Amino acid sequence: MNTLIAPEVESEEKEILYTPDDLALLDPSKIPSHVAIIMDGNRRWAKRQGLPTMMGHWKGAETLTKIVRAASELGIKTLTVYSFSTENWGRAKEEVDALMHLFKVYLEKQREPMLREGVRLDAIGDLKRLPPFVLHELERSRSYTAQGKKIDLVLAMNYGGRDDIRRAFVAMMGDFEKGKLSRDQVSEQLISQYLDTAKWPDPELLIRTSGERRQSNFLLWQLCYSEFYHTDVLWPDFDQHDLLQAVREHQLRQRRLGG
Repeated sequence: MNTLIAPEVESEEKEILYTPDDLALLDPSKIPSHVAIIMDGNRRWAKRQGLPTMMGHWKGAETLTKIVRAASELGIKTLTVYSFSTENWGRAKEEVDALMHLFKVYLEKQREPMLREGVRLDAIGDLKRLPPFVLHELERSRSYTAQGKKIDLVLAMNYGGRDDIRRAFVAMMGDFEKGKLSRDQVSEQLISQYLDTAKWPDPELLIRTSGERRQSNFLLWQLCYSEFYHTDVLWPDFDQHDLLQAVREHQLRQRRLGG
């Protein structure tokens, strides 16, 4: 799993992402409300281009900016992206430090564009481990975009699915000890309310780029009934037409929800 970085604000000239013929390929009544993405392939993209690894992350961030716009145009209401996993701390300190700095740059540079485009930014994960300068910019962007109505962009930062469940159970045990919760109340629905994603419906669709098939500790509870879409396209090369294809294939499948 690769991380998200963004170097620049996109051009002020707004590109037309979809033609009427493109949109005619989809059933507007069956657009997934919540799509999750494992953005994989930044490093491999940079290597193939003969560029430093960090340039792959920068290009990946430019891709994210466009995909958020594309998702919004398609009518997707929530886009959750795997930005930095709990395992990513195991990378070299120099790389982690650079990534944290570039998170800061992303949050600063994209704040105004997100406001203009109706994007409401949020984040999930054990955020307290992030550096204070990243948390500061994250909270500023959350507050600044809080009135966004078109799409929620949820960054999974220092996120791990098992850790999400662990923290949920710790919180439940705390409420049990305080007398706020009894064991008879524990249900799947209650557990979901203690997870980081409690405010959003579970994703209907998971997209993973670069040909990998693993779930990589991402939204383990939430993806139990989601459709999975895998593509060999590396994340920096993933574009609005790839997103359209993923949504189209999702619509052609019949979700049985365990039935």
